[in-house]
Amino acid sequence: MRSYEPHVIEEKRQKIWEQKHLYRVTENGAGEKYYLLEMFPYPSGRIHMGHVRNYSIGDVIARYKRMRGFNVLHPMGWDAFGMPAENAAIERGVHPAMWTHENIAYMREQLKRLGFSYDWEREIATCDVEYYRWEQWMFLRMFEKGLVYRKSSPVNYCQKCQTVLANEQVEGGACWRCGEEVVQKELTQWFFAITKYADELYEYCDKLPGWPERVLNMQKNWIGKSYGVEVDFPMEDGDGAPLTIFTTRPDTLYGVTFMVLSPEHPLSTRLPAGTEHEQTVRAFVEKTKTQDKSFRAEITTQKEGVFTGRYVSNPLTGARVPIYVGNFVLMEYGTGAIMAVPAHDQRDFEFAKEYGLPVIATIMPANGTLDPATMEAAYEGDGRMANSGPFNGKHNRETIPAIIDYLEEKKIGRRTVNYRLRDWGISRQRYWGAPIPIIYCDDCGTVPVPPEDLPVVLPLDLKVTAVGKSPLAEDPEFYKVNCPICKKPGRRETDTMDTFVESSWYFLRYACADYDQGPLDSARVNYWMPVDQYIGGVEHAVLHLLYSRFFNRVLNELDLVAAREPFENLLTQGMVIKDGSKMSKSKGNVVDPDYMIKKYGADTARLFCLFASPPEKDLDWSDKGVEGCFRFLQRVWRLVTERLDDIKDTVSALEPVVDDTDSVQLAYLIHKTVKKVTEDIDRFHLNTAIARIMELVNGVYKFIEKDKKDEDSKGLLRGAMETVIVLLFPFVPHIAEELWEMLGLDIQTIGRSWPQYNEKYIMEDRVLVVVQVNGKLRDRCEVERDTDQEQLKNIAHSLDKVRRHLEGKTIVKTIVVPNKLVNIVVK
Repeated sequence: MRSYEPHVIEEKRQKIWEQKHLYRVTENGAGEKYYLLEMFPYPSGRIHMGHVRNYSIGDVIARYKRMRGFNVLHPMGWDAFGMPAENAAIERGVHPAMWTHENIAYMREQLKRLGFSYDWEREIATCDVEYYRWEQWMFLRMFEKGLVYRKSSPVNYCQKCQTVLANEQVEGGACWRCGEEVVQKELTQWFFAITKYADELYEYCDKLPGWPERVLNMQKNWIGKSYGVEVDFPMEDGDGAPLTIFTTRPDTLYGVTFMVLSPEHPLSTRLPAGTEHEQTVRAFVEKTKTQDKSFRAEITTQKEGVFTGRYVSNPLTGARVPIYVGNFVLMEYGTGAIMAVPAHDQRDFEFAKEYGLPVIATIMPANGTLDPATMEAAYEGDGRMANSGPFNGKHNRETIPAIIDYLEEKKIGRRTVNYRLRDWGISRQRYWGAPIPIIYCDDCGTVPVPPEDLPVVLPLDLKVTAVGKSPLAEDPEFYKVNCPICKKPGRRETDTMDTFVESSWYFLRYACADYDQGPLDSARVNYWMPVDQYIGGVEHAVLHLLYSRFFNRVLNELDLVAAREPFENLLTQGMVIKDGSKMSKSKGNVVDPDYMIKKYGADTARLFCLFASPPEKDLDWSDKGVEGCFRFLQRVWRLVTERLDDIKDTVSALEPVVDDTDSVQLAYLIHKTVKKVTEDIDRFHLNTAIARIMELVNGVYKFIEKDKKDEDSKGLLRGAMETVIVLLFPFVPHIAEELWEMLGLDIQTIGRSWPQYNEKYIMEDRVLVVVQVNGKLRDRCEVERDTDQEQLKNIAHSLDKVRRHLEGKTIVKTIVVPNKLVNIVVK
């Protein structure tokens, strides 16, 4: 008997898969299409256990769907541009291109050693010119459509990475990639006009039933759609346009006691100009503008502000209202100015208390009244209107439509829908990215690179340094170029695109990775899209997923893809943690996949990642758990190999032996397991699917202990073994395929057929009871599980086939084995 040697088996199976191109797929394949995709990795040098888990989940579904008859696209590629490559170049003196491609080569081999069933002929790397040339083409088409523009703007800037960050790339005031504190900086940037799609992106969240509610809520909150009203507060001295604010609470207008401008608001320095407040306000504005906006907006941040010396009038009351500049107001929401109602907003209340500003209560709780002199916090609930003129005594929510109608009638307000979402700044002052295809000309202005001149190739002979500017800005051979219109000397744009641009359409390119006549072969793309199942981390809920939805819409409008939404279903898997925290080198709790494969084999690594926790939950690493999975595979190996000679020439069967209770139990277990595993995989309950297979293995071993020698029992045993192997195949394909072949079966069939179950053997609440007379089988009856013994006796005695053997005889006794057997002894 051969011992289980995973390294030998896995190398052998992987070689066969590669030689036979088993996972190559075309649009002409049989069966309904199924596009299964995991988020592609950044080629950092080594895959980690989080990758192993993510891709193992995807591989189970890909293999399972093939076995169910689907034509499955399961590709892999590399999110290959980005700052880590530049940082590595600076630290190690290795060019980003060399570092990236060496990492890709190593990680590709790691993925192959894990046995993932990718169609490697569709592999892409976003740093390849044949990929980003079409991204540049898309940029030009978006420029034509008015979806790309350039403006000066305060931006999030990471001084360590020395580049701009999108709002979504700032986490808790720090750079999402390196953790450095983010500052504000004024720069001229290129933007994608994602806000033109804000309403559709928001509303379509309700049309994605296959997405986790948590992710949809995160997207909705980021887009931040809110219904309200813009209200004009006239300047006290009638000087200039009114100060316009947006509010969702017009019912609190009577309680406004001050206004607050964002430091970025153009009026913040214009209003105090020439007054005694000018220098104080300017100093405050300059200080605050360098602070991270997400930090400023946090509830716990100290509310600070300065008085501008100017006033507006409340349009409903005529009251004089002072204007402040405050750190907690952002230009990104509404108009960049707010009306402050300290009695009914906690943030405003804290500011009012800090600066001695009045508080006017306009909404009284149902069980009492509010006294501003004694209030210790804002009252933010509903109630009766007070100090609100004609609306006194009414419920505040009832007054909102009437107040808005009044504002519109007097032309001092307008119903408005507002969005928190802001346009996507894509300019990055880095080298390792896709060049922006724009030329600047003194005479012609901003000129798009003609499509026939694409690609704008990233030069590979530059040295990357840690000093400020991108190397592209220091390379005359790159930036010196003639204007395409007037032919006079011009200058190329030296910023590169945000790397999230590459990941916003890569899933489309997989459908036609070899296409060279344009960015996408629409016929092939439309066959595969949308992605049927997307798998990745919840950390991409706002960044990548929102951008991809935007990009897909743009390409839909360019007639390149028919689907409006890119991802039909989404699974967000949990993290792999060890010793209570996420694996990281700094914490010394990293588990190396190469070590796991070397010690236990790829199948064990896959099995543990799939069995230890439901996919959507965090997985707590356990060395004992890994060893347990290895022992289970050894047990499966022995199950087949130790009995191979006995069953090799036996015909497989899944029906029970006619007069054998043990075979009936095993047959029931086989069919029940097939049904449950099928349902579990369909619901991504992969851990419970494995547990059910383990139960079946235990059941087969119990059957073997009965040492049955008849051919029918051997046939059922073989059928049980084949079922175990086929059910395990999506999870641990190497050992499953090896055992399948050892049974003399064609390895082509294991990956192309899924076992069927017979309904009559899976009635969970009913059992099949054997009825004997003097120890000989006379009939069977199906009864409710745990039927009491007297009732079971009566049922057995009433069966026609049994009654014939009781006629003219005396019943000595009736032996009942609950849920299994009734034996009637007669004479």
